[in-house]
Amino acid sequence: MKLRDIPQRLRKGFSKRSSMGVEVNLQDRRLLEMLGLDVKPGEINVKDWNALKVDTVYACVKILSDSLSKLPMKIYREDEDGISQTAQHSLARLLKLRPNPFMSAADFWKTMEAHRSFGNAYANIEFDRKTGEVVAIWPIDSKKVTVWIDDAGLLGSKVPIMSNKTRMWYEVDTGTGKRKLLPDEVLHFKGSVTIDGLVGVNTLDYLRCSVENASAATQFINNFYKQGLQVKGLIQYTGSLDEPAKKVFLDNFESMASGLENSHRTALLPLGYTFTPMSLSMADAQFLQNTELTIRQIANAFGVKMHQLNDLSKATYANVEQQQLAYYTESQQPILTTYEQECTYKLFMDRELDIGFYTKFNIDALLRADLKTRYEAYRTGIQGGFLAPNEARRREDMAPLPGGDRLYANGNFIPLELAGQQYMKGGDEAGPKKNDESDQGDESNSNTNGDPGDGSGGGASE
Repeated sequence: MKLRDIPQRLRKGFSKRSSMGVEVNLQDRRLLEMLGLDVKPGEINVKDWNALKVDTVYACVKILSDSLSKLPMKIYREDEDGISQTAQHSLARLLKLRPNPFMSAADFWKTMEAHRSFGNAYANIEFDRKTGEVVAIWPIDSKKVTVWIDDAGLLGSKVPIMSNKTRMWYEVDTGTGKRKLLPDEVLHFKGSVTIDGLVGVNTLDYLRCSVENASAATQFINNFYKQGLQVKGLIQYTGSLDEPAKKVFLDNFESMASGLENSHRTALLPLGYTFTPMSLSMADAQFLQNTELTIRQIANAFGVKMHQLNDLSKATYANVEQQQLAYYTESQQPILTTYEQECTYKLFMDRELDIGFYTKFNIDALLRADLKTRYEAYRTGIQGGFLAPNEARRREDMAPLPGGDRLYANGNFIPLELAGQQYMKGGDEAGPKKNDESDQGDESNSNTNGDPGDGSGGGASE
């Protein structure tokens, strides 16, 4: 390879994986796009966080964030004796109470989910240099993160494909410079869709048309009311007008006929002018049907059920609980798995992973049923012998009681292979018959004291 080919190979060797943002200079038009100043008059800006101005997008992000923030993340350990919860681990306080000095756990997870729902969420892991333990977790603005992949083997690996030797790092724009972070220093939570497994796709790139439709519908209604419910029309004039005269007439006419202050008022036209209304009714345009379809498309892309958006047209008191369960299994469970696997792999040391430590959200708050249903489930578990009373009390935040750690079962239950033997006279040849013989005693010792039950007093027979 020639020396002059090295810069070109370097440019091709590194793959830049970023869902948001690129490096631009002051003369680049893309800078206006990043600042949201490239929107032409009449266009709708739904780029990046501007999409939250659309009420459906805002509601979906809020529902996803709130659903995650109310679930406490706990630490468990799995070994030969089973699974046990560990509350004394150093990470327990960070994940459940306060990941960093400025955020509660609820606020931290809300931030992470808001960014993840748009494609990617990042958090910097701060370690204790002496012990290697995690001391804080800091969210990073996803728009300031760029993922770099050495998939051409320029930094050590000689295999120009993805392998165990492939280098990867995160470049963070701090405002005053660039900071390089290794994968072990970053928690990277990807969105629901990822094409290469390295970064999540930008949700708005694929929902732009639907989000713009929703925003346009909102602006249409807003302008319709601002104009005082006045319809558009065509003004005809017999004669000719120059441009200044047209502007003066149009300004004067709109000041009389448009706006909330002019609603239901009569407008005057000079002699020679004729006004012809031009309008398309909302029914003819199927405005409500199209708006409802747009809402459903956006909600479906975010994994939010319609009853969570207060659309109860297809919901009843009987199926709301089932719809909530479907939301957990279809939408929430994959999201929770993404967080749990990333936190388990990045936050624990290798020796802790080897002995079975892992993180998991407590979903009881999400699937918590009514009081009657919960108590009936506890009764079934306790009577079935697989749930201890204290375990049920712990789920209800009650203190344990003495003897509550024992398992109880119905004494009438017998093994399946012994079913029906209690109705056989004398039992079988091996088990029950032997027990009957032992109960009858030895006939050779029948002269011992005892009452045979026939009224003879149990004396010895001659």
